[in-house]
Amino acid sequence: MTEPTSQPSAQPVATIHLSQLLKSPVIAGSGESIGRVDDLIVRLPGGDAYPPVTGVVVGVGGREVFVSAERIAEFGADRIVLSVNKVDLRSFERRDGEVLLKADILGHRLIDVAAAELVRAYDVELDETPEGWVLARLDTRRPARFFGLLKSSGGHASRDWKAFEPLIGHSQSMTIRGVSARVRGLKPAQIADLLEDADKHERGEILDQVHGDPELEADVFEELDSDKSSRLLDAMSDSEVAALLGRMRADDAADSIMELRQSRRRRVLDLMPAGQRVKVITLMGFNPDSAGGLMNVDVVSCTPDSTVAQALSIIRSAHALQPEALLKVHVLDAGRLAGVVSVIALLQAEPDSAVTDIMDADPVRIAPDADLTDIALLMADFNLYMLPVVDDEDRVLGVVTVDDVLEDIIPDDWRRREPAPRPAREPAPTVKNPTQNSDGAAQL
Repeated sequence: MTEPTSQPSAQPVATIHLSQLLKSPVIAGSGESIGRVDDLIVRLPGGDAYPPVTGVVVGVGGREVFVSAERIAEFGADRIVLSVNKVDLRSFERRDGEVLLKADILGHRLIDVAAAELVRAYDVELDETPEGWVLARLDTRRPARFFGLLKSSGGHASRDWKAFEPLIGHSQSMTIRGVSARVRGLKPAQIADLLEDADKHERGEILDQVHGDPELEADVFEELDSDKSSRLLDAMSDSEVAALLGRMRADDAADSIMELRQSRRRRVLDLMPAGQRVKVITLMGFNPDSAGGLMNVDVVSCTPDSTVAQALSIIRSAHALQPEALLKVHVLDAGRLAGVVSVIALLQAEPDSAVTDIMDADPVRIAPDADLTDIALLMADFNLYMLPVVDDEDRVLGVVTVDDVLEDIIPDDWRRREPAPRPAREPAPTVKNPTQNSDGAAQL
């Protein structure tokens, strides 16, 4: 009986690690060694393509020269063989848009978009494709050490290049990279965490990424700790600070104003939009750790004669308010607090019902001079997500929301602890275009 013939397995894609290739000899077509590999050059393409290798920086007699990828006959882990016998010995000069793998990526940090954190690239993997060699993956695992010496771990924890947003460190490539929609798609708190972990240069690039979206920039600054926010604001002009604070929540803007040098505060306030300026000045009159200092002065309210449908319409049109400030509608009678009604109660009631029929006519409230402990205890005892702040005549001054309380009550040493790992989603694998064999059948 004839043994069945097995189908040939697919040929694996050739892969080379940059760490193997650096310092490898560069051989001329004649067989003569002309230098060693100092670096590889790639270009960052538009769209979803992998960066192609466009050339090699070769160390020749104490200088660095450029060899185009078109002149490479053999690209191996232990050597590069050229298709020519001579190379141009003019010193290498980087052109706009070029990225050097060793100088710009190896040892530098990039944004892991899925995990929203900065990671360091310890090695680079290159794949051979029909169009040439491309930058395919990064190894972000720190090499093991044995008695202070680097020790090979016998494998690579590599991940797809497309999972990262590069912070290249080269201003001429910034225009090519542009503003990444992936970075701007992160949550403001995640971008704030990146800024707090970044060094001066990385921080500048991240800020450049979000500066084109003014609303996102304001949200990010609301999430920054006061020390970091203060240092960033110090580097901005008065007009830039005023524009930024004008888009922030009034309570966060007031905190930021107080972090400015006293000589700048009045100048920045004068440049802010009039409505926001009034809110900020009002909040600055309270102790920042009191209910008055923590409250948001923007509240959603209706009159006692309103219907459920009208109250919901007020919520629907309150686009400028933070979502956490819309959890309850305050029922005001001649400016005084007559009651509160939750959004859930409104949604469950008949549209033509009177708000007064379903409101809490004796809501928990707090004075503006109440301290953080009082606020936290009231919220915990009554299971509240927001708490109205009222003056002596029961007029609503603002609301304190649970996120503001948590932000102030979390101990500083909790903020310094290593965060729990976030679930990370890898990008969908790229399907290669099929090629045809000699019989015309498509192969992957």
